[in-house]
Amino acid sequence: MTDETQHLPQAETPDIIHDHRSGVSRRGFLTGVTAAGALAAAGWAANPESASAEQGGVGKTVTITVMGSSDIHSNALNWDYYKDAQYSDKDGNAVGLAGLASVIKKVRADRGSDRTLLFDAGDTIQGTPLGSYYATVKPITETGETHPIARQMNAIGYDAVALGNHEFNYGLDFLGAWISQMDAPVLGANAVRAGTTVPAYTPYVIKTLNLKGSKPIRVGVLGLTNPGIVIWDKPYVEGRLEVLDIVQTAQRWVPIIRDQGVDVLIVSLHSGDSGKSTYGDDLPVENAAALLAEQVPGIDAILLGHAHKDIPQRFVTNAATGEQVVLSEPMCFGQRLSVFDIELQQVKGQWKVVSKKATTLLTGGVQQDPEVVAVVQAQHDTVVEYVNTTIATSTEELSTAESCWRDTAILDYIHKVQVETVTKALAGTADEGLPVLSIVAPFSRTASFPAGAVSVRDVAGLYTFDNTLLGSVLTGAQVKDYLEYSAKYFTQVAPDAPIAPDSWTRADGTADYYFDQLSGVTYDIDIAQPRGSRIVNLAWNGVPVTAEQKFVLAVNNYRQSGGGNFPHIATAPVIYNAQVAIREAIVATASAEGTIDPKNFHVENWRLTRAGTPVF
Repeated sequence: MTDETQHLPQAETPDIIHDHRSGVSRRGFLTGVTAAGALAAAGWAANPESASAEQGGVGKTVTITVMGSSDIHSNALNWDYYKDAQYSDKDGNAVGLAGLASVIKKVRADRGSDRTLLFDAGDTIQGTPLGSYYATVKPITETGETHPIARQMNAIGYDAVALGNHEFNYGLDFLGAWISQMDAPVLGANAVRAGTTVPAYTPYVIKTLNLKGSKPIRVGVLGLTNPGIVIWDKPYVEGRLEVLDIVQTAQRWVPIIRDQGVDVLIVSLHSGDSGKSTYGDDLPVENAAALLAEQVPGIDAILLGHAHKDIPQRFVTNAATGEQVVLSEPMCFGQRLSVFDIELQQVKGQWKVVSKKATTLLTGGVQQDPEVVAVVQAQHDTVVEYVNTTIATSTEELSTAESCWRDTAILDYIHKVQVETVTKALAGTADEGLPVLSIVAPFSRTASFPAGAVSVRDVAGLYTFDNTLLGSVLTGAQVKDYLEYSAKYFTQVAPDAPIAPDSWTRADGTADYYFDQLSGVTYDIDIAQPRGSRIVNLAWNGVPVTAEQKFVLAVNNYRQSGGGNFPHIATAPVIYNAQVAIREAIVATASAEGTIDPKNFHVENWRLTRAGTPVF
């Protein structure tokens, strides 16, 4: 197998397009919107191989296999860092690239390595303490150490990897460092330099499968990422990077790739298939895979991700051609491998796709590939030691088990850290006298601090995301609007219905991490009322909050940037943004104080009610 086109170069940052293999930097390439002349105008030669058909083997059929992973989220081994044990669940699933590697190796052996390709659809470097450690504790940008996921993907032999939105969580310099360590090209055609249509990263690559006794098969893969990046990682990309519409970008690039004589065209896409977005209408559609298949001619198959679903096979009819596009999404964390089988036949000397199908393969019960384990074993051991470090003693067990319907001490500890951090930073400023509130949502229903020794692992299990802390100014009216929006998390419940709080949550599929709870004010959530009329008795220091009253909200960067589409917060003035990682602030506070005692910070300032009567 060879890569016979000169794939477009990687970007260390969006400011300069850089090929880290050749050391050549180029500016201003591929600004055209059609295939004609685009590559020439950009100064990049088309594939020198002629696209004319060979005459031998007319009628011959060959099946090639394209494998795909997605949403690995820095799961390298089958290990649960939060439980300090092998990963397990009731369905027998396994996680990690090491187990996935064994499945990949078997597919290559069964199908023939000369007729298989391996792609990934993004979200690879963030998600576990392993990823966090090499991004924030001992970042590869400072140590020069090779990222564990780069080590594994290189060992496995990926052919191309698409950018996911979580690749941007640690900033563009960190992303550039990781890309420079990858053997496979990292693709993102719709991530462009701000104010231009110039890709900041390699848009596509063409792989050539050299089959014995047959004309080579050329497979193009276009990489597309998620428009939500400009919201979710606004502090890192604003003014430097934009993410264009998935469908419109494919309409631009698919003809360019087809004009280079590819026989098969795959899209590796970090986007779900629902056609819906978790944000408003100001950005292009977040989950656009089905729309892409329907609206852009020339695509044979789509490897999708982002939604964390297992979709073995889905067919979507292209509206222009009537051709069937096959889609597949593997379950996240390395639990599944998507496998596309694409049959081609030589017709007048040219390869033509005649059938295609897809499935997903389970990694549970499969032995981890020893070689792929070995390349990260030392890094894994380092992180295991780190997360098991004791940082404080808790006077009692604190749990998130009821945090989705009650004010719990363990979330109040996060509030404490956030309020203290922002309050300290505002000292001596013009905003020093403003009341500081804090916003926290439950990320897990199983996190806890044990009575006794509390470790980094316990904090990581409580605060699972790599968010940073900001302080924004909202009025009393805006705070109430914000809480009303959060309260849509609950279904409307009759005043006399049996008490079953778990069944009242996650209304319309709203995730737990969209139930934001506020400290520093008191309020009731009356779930017997319709949405928009649930927040009552909102007060500060025992006095009803007025519409004009000003507050500082300690809030994470995801929410402040617009994640979840909460009202007002994305446009509110930001008066604090020191890029403090919230998880690290929790660890630092616990380490400095040595004791976690809820008597010192737990205040039950909100409650569920029904028609004015408390539920509990």
